Amino acid sequence: MSTMTEMPAEKSCCCKSPGMAAPAKTAARHVAIGGAFSLTDHHENPVTLDSYRGKLVLVFFGFTHCKQVCPRALSKISEALELLRDEASLLHALYISVDPQRDTPPVMKEFLRQYPRLTGLTGSTKQIESVKQKFKVFAQRAEDADAEDGYVVPHTALTYLLGPDGAYLSHFSDAMTAHELATRLHVHVSHLQYA
Repeated sequence: MSTMTEMPAEKSCCCKSPGMAAPAKTAARHVAIGGAFSLTDHHENPVTLDSYRGKLVLVFFGFTHCKQVCPRALSKISEALELLRDEASLLHALYISVDPQRDTPPVMKEFLRQYPRLTGLTGSTKQIESVKQKFKVFAQRAEDADAEDGYVVPHTALTYLLGPDGAYLSHFSDAMTAHELATRLHVHVSHLQYA
């Protein structure tokens, strides 16, 4: 059983490959990861965690100017959902920005054209800081003269899974393949279908 002290502190810059991480862990319901949020989706609609109740929810944090980690993660999530076929209809996949200054809803909408299975969420700096804190996500602006606008936002590279009630179920490392992710998600979807 996971505890908060076992939660991996995996993080990665958009320009660096992350190291191998421990296998995904499933936690008991009392683990304090996640929680209510109020954000704006990439269609400019206000949303909360309740907007996604009733289905499993995948959550990945990142930013649209990320060059490696986010495209790799979003491609993997998209592929896993493809592999799940009809079961994918029982999941919502969310991409929450850690760079609200640049990631406005129109910017996220354009970026996510290549990842149509995901919904982008953004908000004010205060809203993003709140949701980062609730998910124990590291993300901090770092100056980079070679990056667009002169900065990047190194961030935690984990994919979180929430239950249909919004409670934390598990997380998956950046090292996991699309097939491995699909297999893990299939198990959770099966439990949901036959609960």
